[in-house]
Amino acid sequence: MLVAYLSKDKKIESRDILRALSILNNWRSCHGYPINTFQATLRNKLKSIDSTALVAQRLKRLPSIILKLKRYKTMQLARMQDIGGLRAVVSSLKKVRELEINYKASRFKHELCGFYDYINNPKPSGYRSIHLVYKNRNPIIPEYDGLYIELQIRTRLQHAWATAVETMGTYLDYALKSSEGPEEWLNFFSLVGSAFAYLENTPPVPGHDTLSKESTFYSVIEKMHSLEVKDKLMAFSVATQHVQTDRKKGSYHLIILDFERRRVRIKTYTKDNLTQASKDYGKIEREISEGKHLQAVLVSAGSIKSLRQAYPNYFLDTQAFIKQLDRVGKFVNKSRQRPAKRRR
Repeated sequence: MLVAYLSKDKKIESRDILRALSILNNWRSCHGYPINTFQATLRNKLKSIDSTALVAQRLKRLPSIILKLKRYKTMQLARMQDIGGLRAVVSSLKKVRELEINYKASRFKHELCGFYDYINNPKPSGYRSIHLVYKNRNPIIPEYDGLYIELQIRTRLQHAWATAVETMGTYLDYALKSSEGPEEWLNFFSLVGSAFAYLENTPPVPGHDTLSKESTFYSVIEKMHSLEVKDKLMAFSVATQHVQTDRKKGSYHLIILDFERRRVRIKTYTKDNLTQASKDYGKIEREISEGKHLQAVLVSAGSIKSLRQAYPNYFLDTQAFIKQLDRVGKFVNKSRQRPAKRRR
């Protein structure tokens, strides 16, 4: 039903579509309570591991849910493991591993049902992170038992890459993070993922693992110039004054990116207002489905400053990514300036 809705199948009655959307939104909203308990646990763990880490949570966007249902024909909504997502962005690879080990050694009742090491085994897209998938278990409030919560643990460098992919995907109007879009851009980000892996002394991305560190860096800079990557990303940044907030205090933020106007609007809700936040989220997503060029996501990330750091792609902010490209460029420039070794 939802896949047909995305495809604008005119054979589907509008009342059936609304019913399907209502079911999806209710199912998604159910993840609000368990994700809050997981966030409290995560913040507590980070106090002794990395007090400067960024923590954010989000409920998966409707277009992303439907796209996943389309890509995986046997996928069912109840089996989707990342509708409730939690993210920790830490300062170093060492901190990633410390947090990972801490979770694996924890004795809480939640069931660890999935572990994916995309740092030692990067995705071909260039994506790198640690994913821990838990099935919620809570004897005090058992009605949420069985819901999946996905925890992502990544470094700031890995976060910069992921942010740039989403931002450029918005710019090009393709789901680059799902490996859909122009081949030259998919290849570029895959190559950059490999370069960033070298910066962190971790395995390169499959498909680029035959290249040396130097060759990878050279290729990144060459493709960066040919695609005019920095110019596109810098021209597309949203200025701070274009961020509109309601200046309320609360736990949840509905971020709405107006792609054409390059404006960001943020609506804030208290914990008691999560139901209303979910309704407003669903309303915006219906507008998007009807053709409005917007993006929206409902998240919890503390202050507006923390929000910008945790979800810079919704502010079209890729400064951290550009800074890392400059770092790769400096390596290339130094390499070119070195005198060639004389043969004996």
